[in-house]
Amino acid sequence: MTAEHTGHPGIDPELIDTCVHCGFCLPTCPTFQLWGEEMDSPRGRIHLMSQHVAGTPVTPEMAGHFDACLGCMACVTACPSGVRYDRLIEQARAETEREHRRPLSDRLFRELVFRLFPYPRRLRPLRPALKLTAGLRRRLAPVLGRFAPRLGAMADLAPPITRGVRLPRVVEARGPRRARVGLLTGCVQGAFFPQVNAATARVLALEGCDVIIPPGQGCCGALSVHSGRPEESARFARRTIETFERAGVDTVVVNAAGCGSTVKEYVELLADDPAWQVRAKGLRFVDLAEYLAELGPAAERHPLEVTVAYHDACHLAHAQGVRAQPRGLLGGIPGVRLVEIAQSDICCGSAGTYNLFQPEAARRLGDRKAEHVAATGADLLVSANPGCTMQISAALRRAGERPIPVAHTAQVLDASLRGLPVSALLAVR
Repeated sequence: MTAEHTGHPGIDPELIDTCVHCGFCLPTCPTFQLWGEEMDSPRGRIHLMSQHVAGTPVTPEMAGHFDACLGCMACVTACPSGVRYDRLIEQARAETEREHRRPLSDRLFRELVFRLFPYPRRLRPLRPALKLTAGLRRRLAPVLGRFAPRLGAMADLAPPITRGVRLPRVVEARGPRRARVGLLTGCVQGAFFPQVNAATARVLALEGCDVIIPPGQGCCGALSVHSGRPEESARFARRTIETFERAGVDTVVVNAAGCGSTVKEYVELLADDPAWQVRAKGLRFVDLAEYLAELGPAAERHPLEVTVAYHDACHLAHAQGVRAQPRGLLGGIPGVRLVEIAQSDICCGSAGTYNLFQPEAARRLGDRKAEHVAATGADLLVSANPGCTMQISAALRRAGERPIPVAHTAQVLDASLRGLPVSALLAVR
């Protein structure tokens, strides 16, 4: 029986043993590309995990190598042996949080992040202040970045605040009803990108879906599970399951890549709780592009004469294997010219809370991604994850490149289905 199913903490030695140390993961690992250090590659980190299983305590150096991992899962895609590195790094981080005493400043900053970001009701009151201080934050971010890199990253990453959107509990299908689905609104997505949720609901409705949007939704648990806080993430998972059970839906559409990869793993996350595991199996969580591709188009697509670069969010492409569907949806819009971004499989540096906890590495990866985006000559960048949107937007601003608006796949489809002019789409920030 593996460690993940025994109820006892630890790193699963059976999962470690599946690694044959072939090195196929090395060229795909962003941190190995940055530093060229074996212990900052998946293979190296697995070696450290095996040392810990053999009895070595989590040292500050070991914790540093685990912390430096983005959890982007590019290595999982590349691995010929099927190593579950995603499970291993989650277990290693949980061990780190249990055993390793971080410096006080680190503990305080992490506590701030995890008491704020998973809670939409705590994030929403920040919107007016962020809107009023947008220009000041942009000017202060470089200064803060020199003296307090994490605070500088927070100032730099905060997105432009658009007009708030209040979603109804039900958005009825337009035309013949083809399906009935729930919509996960998310924490960061719901607080800072409500226009994406609104566009998602409209697109689903225009494609013949009744969309159920339960009020009072919270975090799905993604931020916690990726940071070594499994008990906290399990609490968020139970609340999410209960919310959609009460809503009476069995299919839940997700429009944020990081959330999607987590909710699809609720059965594993709740493996020590058989009753909740059964309840998790009663819900199907599915990415928006994945679902629309399965459903097939019904509504008319109006042309959009625009060149689009599509960014592969790691937790969509690597963790969920959803690559072709977004490209197919965008390519199915008349007038859309789809261009590819060089090294699209390499993480932009967002990775949930990574760009807050590891700002220097995240900044380097973001700048590299921005350079590749600018080189496409696209009019519009399309991203399917709020963290990626904030990360790449900030990097494009720093580079001083021509402004490239960043939109969600749902917003592009929404503009086409409603026959909006391209100028409305390019005004998206």
